[in-house]
Amino acid sequence: MKKLILLLIIGSYISCNTQPDKYQSFNEYPAPVDESLWLNYSPEGTSFKIWSPNAEEVKVHLYENGHDGEAYESHNLEFQNNDVWSKHLEGDLNGVYYTYQVKLDGQWLEETPGIYAQAVGVNGQRAMVLKLDETDPEGWTNDSGPSLNKPNEAVIYELHVRDVTIHPGSGAVNKGKFLGLIESGTKSPDGSPTGIDHMKEMGITHVHLLPSFDNYSIDETKLDSPQFNWGYDPQNYNVPEGSFSTDPYNAAVRIKEFKEMVKRFHEADIGVILDVVYNHTGRTEEANFNREIPGYYYRQWEDGKWSDASACGNETASDRAMAQKYIVESVAYWAEEYHLDGFRFDLMGIHDIETMNMVADTVEKINPNAFVYGEGWTAGDSPLPVETRALKAHTKEMPQISAFSDDIRDGLKGSVFEEESTGFVSGAPNMEESVKFGVVGSIDHPQIDYKAVVYSDTSWSNEPWQSVSYVSCHDNHTLYDKLKVSRKDASEEDIIAMHKLANAVVLTSQGIAFLHAGVELLRTKGGEHNSYNLPDEVNQIDWTKKAQTIEITEYYKKLIALRKNHPAFYMPSAEMVRSHLSFVETEKDVVAYTISDNANSDSWKSILVIYNGNEEEVNLPISGEWTLAAKGNEIDEAGLGSISETVSVPRFSMLIGYQK
Repeated sequence: MKKLILLLIIGSYISCNTQPDKYQSFNEYPAPVDESLWLNYSPEGTSFKIWSPNAEEVKVHLYENGHDGEAYESHNLEFQNNDVWSKHLEGDLNGVYYTYQVKLDGQWLEETPGIYAQAVGVNGQRAMVLKLDETDPEGWTNDSGPSLNKPNEAVIYELHVRDVTIHPGSGAVNKGKFLGLIESGTKSPDGSPTGIDHMKEMGITHVHLLPSFDNYSIDETKLDSPQFNWGYDPQNYNVPEGSFSTDPYNAAVRIKEFKEMVKRFHEADIGVILDVVYNHTGRTEEANFNREIPGYYYRQWEDGKWSDASACGNETASDRAMAQKYIVESVAYWAEEYHLDGFRFDLMGIHDIETMNMVADTVEKINPNAFVYGEGWTAGDSPLPVETRALKAHTKEMPQISAFSDDIRDGLKGSVFEEESTGFVSGAPNMEESVKFGVVGSIDHPQIDYKAVVYSDTSWSNEPWQSVSYVSCHDNHTLYDKLKVSRKDASEEDIIAMHKLANAVVLTSQGIAFLHAGVELLRTKGGEHNSYNLPDEVNQIDWTKKAQTIEITEYYKKLIALRKNHPAFYMPSAEMVRSHLSFVETEKDVVAYTISDNANSDSWKSILVIYNGNEEEVNLPISGEWTLAAKGNEIDEAGLGSISETVSVPRFSMLIGYQK
């Protein structure tokens, strides 16, 4: 019955024809964008605020804990002129749990921790008043992440907190937890480093955490029962996920442990990027947004139905003033309070361009080394006009933001939507232009035939670092599984060669290099392409494979080092790329280019790069004498010998030569 009442109330608010007389549309709502709606705590007293323009009454309930018992006090909030309700309570409320409750049309909505909650109890039902600096690790005021001149200096490693340590062979004590990620000295059964030690060994510069804010999917009261979810179902946006903490019942613990994790990564010179999902909420009618102002934070079609560009039941309305304010302030809170080094926006195309530019500007002011990137697409149609969406095609209108390149992704391995589709590394013909487009970071380059690129028929980035180069991520098949399913006829040796070539292209391209955690261990999910809620057995990184795949791991490690040692592979501007990088005409299914004149102050004067996507070795004429740095399975920057006149490039492989 309660759900039915709530649905009826929401229905009355999202239809322009049936809204109360006070406001005829959401656009008429007052928008106190300069008003702070965050909890304001001091030992002397705490101020509670909530914006709810059509509320008849608003209460705040105080509780002794975050999960059971009745409220021991309730207070009415007072209405202000800007449609903000507020109440100041005297005394030190540190550690007290609370909820808000809104009355509309004579009915009390369900209680909510409030959309600005910074600390919550188990399962996120109640917020807690908290003196935040008590959650800071020792030395937190001096903590900072790695310095970057441009985002394409980063080598990103995308991981799920649980996946990295939950396997019995991870060696971690705090399996599946924030603290487990940063345990040092952990080893697999054969003695190979795991966890953060493995990441340091690999040389990655940033970890990208799949959503690690409080989500609906995991029942934090039943953590002894098998549960898994990627976390793309937001509940409380400004609070870490409790299942990744050692005590989800104590609201302070998850915050302390998240900060400790960030600090330890920073001490290892590894930045921390948070995957954020502001485009939809995990629930609709019961969401915290709708318990404060039904309908406002979501888009609707003209008939009043929820729009659903997220394919998850709803989409948020970033183009509405208070929703825009919320997104920008929430990101700023994470950047400042948790010292984060970047944000990855899920389905960024659902947001409007103006909001995304505001986010990037705000993040840059807080941390000049932090950067923002996202998926420049939607999962369905939206009422938001196409020309205002933060799509990949509009990246040039978002000069501080980067977007994932599905052009290089599918150009290299085939479409993620068609199992049998292949790409450049797996034998598909006519993929050279897509690879070249990826190599230059999706910019304008005179030697690319844009009509032959898989998806884009023109450049879409101003600068090369606005393009995220990748071939696999948490979505869809792992790289290994994709190659296996699309090339069932290929030998294991050839699958491994294709695998290495795919990320060899990624790590020598001008965009931001992005790797899926475990790819260096030939990570498999047993052929599953959508593992968002599948068991650990499918999603976990199997550390026992490290000893079996040590040659592949070493190849990736040397590739990352080569990229980091040679700034010619991450030039900061499109003009520099056009001036120094030239493609060489060659035969089919081969891409070759040179980078000349100590590009970006590289120690190598000239660099020759050749990718061979053929099933056969190719012999190519070359000009001048070169020192080999990479050929086939080997990488050695000191030199593998010299080549001149003609060079042979093994099947499914990369070759790199240089001149001092």
